Amino acid sequence: MNTTVNQNERARQIWVEKILSGLPAGIKILDAGAGEQQYKKYCKHLNYTSQDFGNYKPEELDNGLQMEKWDYGKLDIISDITKIPVDDASFDAILCTEVFEHIPDPIAAIAEFSRILKPNGTLIVTAPFCSMTHFAPYHFYSGFNKYFFETIYPKHGFQVVEMSSNGNYFDYMLQETARLPHLMQEVAPGSLSRFQKWMISKVSSLCSKYASKPNNTSELMCFGWHVVARKN
Repeated sequence: MNTTVNQNERARQIWVEKILSGLPAGIKILDAGAGEQQYKKYCKHLNYTSQDFGNYKPEELDNGLQMEKWDYGKLDIISDITKIPVDDASFDAILCTEVFEHIPDPIAAIAEFSRILKPNGTLIVTAPFCSMTHFAPYHFYSGFNKYFFETIYPKHGFQVVEMSSNGNYFDYMLQETARLPHLMQEVAPGSLSRFQKWMISKVSSLCSKYASKPNNTSELMCFGWHVVARKN
């Protein structure tokens, strides 16, 4: 199960590492909504600053999908992501990964990014297309379509220069068929018959044929979208 379900995260990490490695050495980058700062290790050639609201405490929460433990480390800035206490045009690049669904007003965050990013600066964002409730109660949107970025970015001075889907319909279905037996075990232990398990394995096998392969099903369903934009 873990190998299939974690495909989403692995693909995202590969993409983010590639984009970060292509940034010019020494530029100032803000990791907005940095969480545990998992991408800091890819920013050794950059002047890295982390920001987060710093209030997620999974040990106090029990709804949805929660992390077993969470360690922000030493954050450089603790603030609301829509009101970051820095001057205008402070950064050459901003990284924001899997954060938009946790912000009550993601469009306000985009406006703030526009304020603090230098002209011709780079905005790197990943966001889910479809997500289960996680990090509750800080989960406000199940996901974002690519049309969100194409519509909202230009209104705040950004031009999309690269956008790609993370997975496709069959990748997503493969993930959920792998998750199904484990969820059933939690809801109704021992309820799956041998025939039902066989059917799940057949669906998984079918999805495997088309998962991670180029096809137009990402328009219907995918894990999420990876977007690079330039500030005008």
